[in-house]
Amino acid sequence: MSIATDVASLQIMAHVYKKMSLQSVFEKTCESLVSEVPYIDWVGILIFEEGSSNLVAASDEDDLQWESNAELKFPITNSMGQKIGVMIVRSMQAIAFDVTDVSTLETIAEAIGQESFAN
Repeated sequence: MSIATDVASLQIMAHVYKKMSLQSVFEKTCESLVSEVPYIDWVGILIFEEGSSNLVAASDEDDLQWESNAELKFPITNSMGQKIGVMIVRSMQAIAFDVTDVSTLETIAEAIGQESFAN
């Protein structure tokens, strides 16, 4: 796990566990990952509502067609295990992410869903 990913993760988790507003958590997630992790160039969070998906937060630009060389998607599930959204992480670098990045980003997406959308 990179130190940069650790730092971003701690910032995001602090926001989640302080029970900040959903929009604040989404924005903090995008901002922290892009500002702290040098090889993450874009982050977006989509939430599924009534048969469609809405981009509720994104770093810099809201274009889902943004070009990248590496992309990871992590499901966001609520406390009942229902998939309610997805966190998308993109990089201009090819082969930018390693196994520890994937694990950390999965944990972030899980925390967003479990804590922020707790029933």
